[in-house]
Amino acid sequence: MPCLRSILFCLLALCTVETLAAEGRATAPLKVTSPNRQIVFLLFEGQAAKGTAASTELRYAVEFHGKQMIAESKMGLEVVGQPALGPGMRNMGAETGSTDQTYTIPVGKTSSVRDHYNSLHASYEDEQGRRLTIEVKVFDDGAAFRYVVPDQPALKQVKIGHEDTEFTYSKDATTYPLILDGYQSSWEDEYQERLVGGLHHDWLIGLPLLAEEPGLGWVAVTEANIDNYPGMYLRKGKGRFDVKADLSPRVDKPGVVVDATTPFASPWRVLMIGDEPGRLIESNIVLNLNPPSKIADESWIKAGKSAWDWWSGQAAPSVSFKTGMNTATMKHYIDFASASRFPYMLIDAGWAVAPTRNGPEDYEALADITKVVPEVDMPELLRYAKEKNVKLWLWSHWTSVEKYIDQAFPQFEKWGIAGVKIDFMNRDDQWMVDFYHRVVENAAAHHLMIDFHGAYKPDGLRRTFPNLITREGVMGKEYLKWSARTGPVHNTTLPFTRMLAGPMDYTPGAFGNSNRENFVGRDVMPMGLGTRAHELALYVVLESPFMMVSDYPEHYQGQKAFDFIKQVPATWDEVRVIGGRPMKNITLARRSGSDWYVGSITNWDERTVKVPLDFLGAGKYVAEIYADAADAAQEATHSTFVKQNVDKTTVLDVHMVSGGGNAIWIHPATH
Repeated sequence: MPCLRSILFCLLALCTVETLAAEGRATAPLKVTSPNRQIVFLLFEGQAAKGTAASTELRYAVEFHGKQMIAESKMGLEVVGQPALGPGMRNMGAETGSTDQTYTIPVGKTSSVRDHYNSLHASYEDEQGRRLTIEVKVFDDGAAFRYVVPDQPALKQVKIGHEDTEFTYSKDATTYPLILDGYQSSWEDEYQERLVGGLHHDWLIGLPLLAEEPGLGWVAVTEANIDNYPGMYLRKGKGRFDVKADLSPRVDKPGVVVDATTPFASPWRVLMIGDEPGRLIESNIVLNLNPPSKIADESWIKAGKSAWDWWSGQAAPSVSFKTGMNTATMKHYIDFASASRFPYMLIDAGWAVAPTRNGPEDYEALADITKVVPEVDMPELLRYAKEKNVKLWLWSHWTSVEKYIDQAFPQFEKWGIAGVKIDFMNRDDQWMVDFYHRVVENAAAHHLMIDFHGAYKPDGLRRTFPNLITREGVMGKEYLKWSARTGPVHNTTLPFTRMLAGPMDYTPGAFGNSNRENFVGRDVMPMGLGTRAHELALYVVLESPFMMVSDYPEHYQGQKAFDFIKQVPATWDEVRVIGGRPMKNITLARRSGSDWYVGSITNWDERTVKVPLDFLGAGKYVAEIYADAADAAQEATHSTFVKQNVDKTTVLDVHMVSGGGNAIWIHPATH
């Protein structure tokens, strides 16, 4: 039942709308305020741009701490063959509400999630009788809105050519854009630092887009609940400080981005807002904007670390047999997973039968994933893995999944496969978004977890189908096999940018650590950029419930630092960002039960940060600290290990060398 304050809020809003309509003052805004009163979303009918037929157009603005963060920005949908939905529309009434609930998720950065917001449903109509609803939700950590086109006689089948949504910053904000080379992309590139006024009009910018507005705070634009709709990008708008939406076009229908039957809704256009960038990392707003879980029994959805044969080049220098995609090599990696108490082993490309092996484009896309190559004895691997208490994941090209899903997924379930890593979609048009939904729903019916690679950014679908436990959509460690692109600067940027949208399969675990001077990209036994302690800290700083341990088994033998990787969880109860800035450094703490893990990483600048442990509970704790050795800037594999008694009053001085890091396991002294 809504509280009395919410009921009074609703009545006041309704009276306000009716009074404005009676007085002909349709431009006065409707307001929705966050529960803590610090964020205000304003929705109104503003003056249309010169040269347009309509006199008014839908606009919005957002205030934070009483100051305008997003200035007046245009809204609307461009309908193919008809006038746009938005210009010339008048408000026909509004309803407000408030929700405060808590739900649990099986894997993620917090085990329980509070969903607390105030809302607005505003109905609009134009002279042709066409109707459009704007839905708004305002949380303590951001605001979101979406377009809803209701079922109506004037609109049945709707084709959308463009979306007129704009995001206008109040000042020349510093942004961190991901510049993509087109709509068909793997979302794998470095992030840049640019003033919004310096963005080029021809740049296609992926989401989330983080921005700092000096004196105001931090805001990130992203989207949530993409369903029967394409993904959104941004381009520089016509104004000095604005960016505008650009939707991924349908491959099969030129000039159309959405082809839908009413009623339908756009994804939520999300503004994550905070005083510091770390507050955005802590936010669950993207999850909250998705429907509840459709999986009744989630007990089979388990987070965990995984051995992996691909990144190392299937290296196994201690064995006498020829390594490769064969039974013996896969058993070697299963043995490693079992000895390390990892629940999973991921078998990558090459296990399924294909008509040709002339290269990845041919072999991977044509593989029949219901059949196994002769070199791999799948029944034996399944038996062996079960004996070792390890479950297998299988890699597949998306085209193979699309072709064989009805046969393969039931077969995988019979085999006892834990999940499927699906790769190379490289699109987020309306059809491909539907493919994602079909896959996770079908996989859930067969108790299969999913890891999407070659993927677009997360949108919170994992709340509705929590078997979607992670995805790529990021330039990850694989790039170190042929380049130096994924080093400490990239690592310190990702938590504030890509990770805002959700988990990312970045595949850490490199133990061939190197500084810039000695680094060499290579396909077999690749190196890692940054220190050993930096690499350990990635298991805390980065979020992925399916976390790779990417190097070859022998590289971890006899290494004290490997104890941290074996210990650190892959799913969490709580997250706290202690400090940091994109491209510079971050210190982040995560809780699992009564234990805390703290990860700190820096870019190529040597750095000392203070880490107050005031998040600890009462009592005494022991901190097991893996730090950069004094010579780690020259010998990146060198690290130190110490134990220290701590409590909630302790403030640690964490020193990191160039490209360095620090990883800490804190547990009760009686542990």
